[in-house]
Amino acid sequence: MTEASEQRPSPVVEVSKRKAAAAARRTRRAPKLTVSNWVDAAMSVLLSEGVAAISIPRLCEHLGVTKGSFYWHFDDLEHLLEATADHWCAAQNDSVRGLQGLEALSPDRRLQRMGELLAGDELWKVEYAVRDWARTNPKVFDAVRSLDQRIFAVLEQTLTELGFAAADARMRAGILSFIGIGFVHGRETLPTPNAEQIRATFDFITRP
Repeated sequence: MTEASEQRPSPVVEVSKRKAAAAARRTRRAPKLTVSNWVDAAMSVLLSEGVAAISIPRLCEHLGVTKGSFYWHFDDLEHLLEATADHWCAAQNDSVRGLQGLEALSPDRRLQRMGELLAGDELWKVEYAVRDWARTNPKVFDAVRSLDQRIFAVLEQTLTELGFAAADARMRAGILSFIGIGFVHGRETLPTPNAEQIRATFDFITRP
């Protein structure tokens, strides 16, 4: 064996070094994701494409990472969906839906504010996606039901303050609640009402 051959690294060693260097470069480039990053990505896909579109390959593509990054945080897709449901349910409080502080407003202004909330495109997109998800996820269903009941209670109380009898206030609150849900589910197939039309609808239903 010559002195030159003794000093030359073996091909196996060279390949191993190149692989190690490539892995180090990938590690440096790869984003350090958290559980929250994955949950946010799942929510983004949910809102844009629906719950059926949430998959591990789709989320990895969305975040620009490999499946290994996903399995670092979650056992499987159901584990992620459970975390996403927990996140959404925890966020669904009065402040998120704009209900916080409504009781401090006058009854007329309270109704006006609730109509304004319905006119927001972002709210409709969230409502539609989450209500569709609630069909298959009991935890999300319970959160949606709780919010619906909260909205109904605010409407009923507001109409009572406006002078309607108890039975009448309850009936009109139910009508407004169903109209709101109808706006969410009918926007893809029916003419979408603008803010002025929603306000006119509220005025009509709450007219003595």
